[in-house]
Amino acid sequence: MPSSEIIRRVEQIARHSCTSLYTPPVCNDPIFTPLFTSLFTSIGFSAGAASFAASVATAITTTALTIGLQLLMAPKPPKPEALKVPLAQPIPYRIWAVGRTRLAGAYMLWESKGHRLFAVQAIAGHRIKSFNRYWLHDDEVTIDGSGWVNSPGGGRYASTSVKIESRLGLPTETPYADAVAEFSSEGLWTNDHRGDGQASVCMFAGATRQKDQNKRFPYGVPQLSVEIDGTLCWDFRDPAQDPEDPSTWQWSQNSAVICAWWLCFSEFGFGLDYRKALLPVLDLWKEDADICDENVPLAGGGTEKRYQCNGTETTENGPKAGLNAILATCDGHLVSRGDGARILTVGKFRESRCATLTDGDIIGHNKQNDVLFEDEINRLIPKFTYPATDYSTSDTDYFEDTDAQLEAGRVLADEAEYPWVHSWRQARRLGKRDWLRVREKVSGSLDVRLSGINSVYARWVRLDTPKRLPSMNGKLIENRRSVLALSKAAGFTMDYVGHPDNIDEWTPATDEGAQPPVPAKPNAVGVPTPVINAAEAKPNNGSVYIRVVIVDPDDPSLTPVVRYRLADTGSGSPGTWVEQGFPDAVASGGFVELNTNVVPSDKLLEVQVAFRTAGGAMSDWSTTETVVSTSDPVAPAALASFIQSASAPHLGNAVFSVTTPNDGHVKAVKLYRKATGSGLNTAVDTPIATLSVAASSNYSYTDGDATRTNMLTNSDFSAAAPPPTLGTGWTVSAGKANHAAGSTSNLQWTGLSITATRTYRYGFVVDSISGVGAAHRAALTGGGGVVSGSITGTGQRLGSLVATTNTGYAIEGNSTTISQIDTAVLFEQTVTCAPQGVWDYYAVPVNGSGVEGPPSGPVTVTIH
Repeated sequence: MPSSEIIRRVEQIARHSCTSLYTPPVCNDPIFTPLFTSLFTSIGFSAGAASFAASVATAITTTALTIGLQLLMAPKPPKPEALKVPLAQPIPYRIWAVGRTRLAGAYMLWESKGHRLFAVQAIAGHRIKSFNRYWLHDDEVTIDGSGWVNSPGGGRYASTSVKIESRLGLPTETPYADAVAEFSSEGLWTNDHRGDGQASVCMFAGATRQKDQNKRFPYGVPQLSVEIDGTLCWDFRDPAQDPEDPSTWQWSQNSAVICAWWLCFSEFGFGLDYRKALLPVLDLWKEDADICDENVPLAGGGTEKRYQCNGTETTENGPKAGLNAILATCDGHLVSRGDGARILTVGKFRESRCATLTDGDIIGHNKQNDVLFEDEINRLIPKFTYPATDYSTSDTDYFEDTDAQLEAGRVLADEAEYPWVHSWRQARRLGKRDWLRVREKVSGSLDVRLSGINSVYARWVRLDTPKRLPSMNGKLIENRRSVLALSKAAGFTMDYVGHPDNIDEWTPATDEGAQPPVPAKPNAVGVPTPVINAAEAKPNNGSVYIRVVIVDPDDPSLTPVVRYRLADTGSGSPGTWVEQGFPDAVASGGFVELNTNVVPSDKLLEVQVAFRTAGGAMSDWSTTETVVSTSDPVAPAALASFIQSASAPHLGNAVFSVTTPNDGHVKAVKLYRKATGSGLNTAVDTPIATLSVAASSNYSYTDGDATRTNMLTNSDFSAAAPPPTLGTGWTVSAGKANHAAGSTSNLQWTGLSITATRTYRYGFVVDSISGVGAAHRAALTGGGGVVSGSITGTGQRLGSLVATTNTGYAIEGNSTTISQIDTAVLFEQTVTCAPQGVWDYYAVPVNGSGVEGPPSGPVTVTIH
């Protein structure tokens, strides 16, 4: 709650900013307070203060730029085509990469000696997860265990002529021994050239006799590019990851997780303090990261994540270029709050991110019901980066309005750019959202006084404006950009567009469109590379196989070969590839469907496809698809019952009874303990127990130590005292202990067996309390007294005391206290006791593949 001075100032500002009655500011709003305490309290509020505030936080809201003039004027990351050629310049800009991408980096060393050439390339100015694939020019190549390139055929790169080594960019790296051996004597490349914290590759190429040179190096000096899994990020949903310890971070393609990394943790980013930018609103970030990870069904079967981010940028551009590229992958909307917090809202409407503006909150407006002809768009073409075409820019099927084209007399096309999107389906989903906004037409700006500050921080705003904007009354608008505008006698200016009611509707069969074509690209032996359309796990009688759909190569002589491997064997490294050929595969409708043999169940698998010719020659392997081999995709039914079965008080434990449904899919029940009111998120919350169960059965579980007993007799005051001994002003009646004002005195139990250095938990219920400064205290008495702090208010009161040489326990009421208490508890804490406090317990049924059913709970329990 802001101070009365802040409220007074805000009301004064609102009065002076209008000539009509004003709406009182919502002073108890948790978003409202930080802006004013951070900007206005320390500097007062005057004309000078206003200009200072404007300079501190001019743009409050940032949205992704993907269309139109603003995009053309904004700095952009390099095109993916440019990234495949190594940069050769004296002082190259640092490079950073997120998700999975292909790039060549910049030369740090390019030197020949004799017939040998050495090239060391800086790939990324930070640690990365892995190097996945290698290209020499456009030839994809593989390397053996020593780094030598395996010839793709036709004599290219044969006879150990090219060697590739890599470094992930660890804090202390290892120098490239071959380069050191060649150039250390000249001081050109020594053991000091480690590249600490710099992901890099080193290529060695050896020339051969003139008659074989063109066959071995048909494109001249080889140019190396690589596919990498980029930076490691702090995923704030994972309790095992520590924001202060990068060694605990994991690789991610989640747009929200990457955005948080860019704002707070990248040395090339905005450099915000995560404790201020993220922690105050961490639940909101978790919500949006979960939305990014939602599985969206595909028309061809299977699913993909809603929003993923993959891209590369250099420090030639400022942090805003990277931020816009990230936001464009998730239709993102980022708010800069007054206290330094950042609120991300990705593209999925939620009422919780919606605010309301009334007539009294608006002092000026500008509304446009249509656009000028030169700004008209009747065709929108989504563009993205396509791994299937060697990471080049491609486009999807476009969205168009033929009636509008007939009216305009021509096609008025524009492009929506999503360069860090690698899925054509994701590009289509994002394109549809932008297309619906384009065709909404209604746009404008609102001058909002300070009473409407909540709307400035919200992505969506509902208008309650029957007088000022009757045509928009009850409509939903989208806040595209808000800025401080104190010089205009308003608090803020908000640019808005109409919000389409159907923006979240998505029907894969009709909305996906067609897969972008992939031109045939023969490898060194002339075999084209397959193009995967879909890959999904298919359960079958308790086992699982992988269904892979590829684009028909229109060549019956080619035999498809599918291979898969475990993405992680448990050691952080992938498993070995398992191949299966399909000599009888038949094309249908432009596609070829391949169903593998049984694969390991409930694992993350990497899947690729290649073609084999009748003569045994192999194509390059396709881009990698990841599939979770879920053997049982059917979620179990909800539990028949989940209750706390023991009577209160709960001394260091809670006892639960679980009854499973009549459902053969249920194989386990996970139990969770959460701080009351915090909600359950099974994606990141760790269960306290997992019960193996069967259908239609009853189970019991005790959380904590069930051996604890209350050390206090007559603790419910059902009998006249003693015990306890009643100090002055204490009485017992009707099952309650009562304290009267007049003296500080104790309600005391003596002769207790208390062990020094042990911790004793206490608790009692305060039914009522009054009096100026009224309070209780709890104490271990006799010997060296141990006393708690003041305990005020009503309700259940809990705490603990560490014993010295004590023999008793007391509850003190001070001289002004008039109170009534009940149910006093004292017991020795053990290491197996459940934590003290008020907890919400949940139970979640799970099938054999880990698919969760509906949670039961919360069951709220007070643990003493």
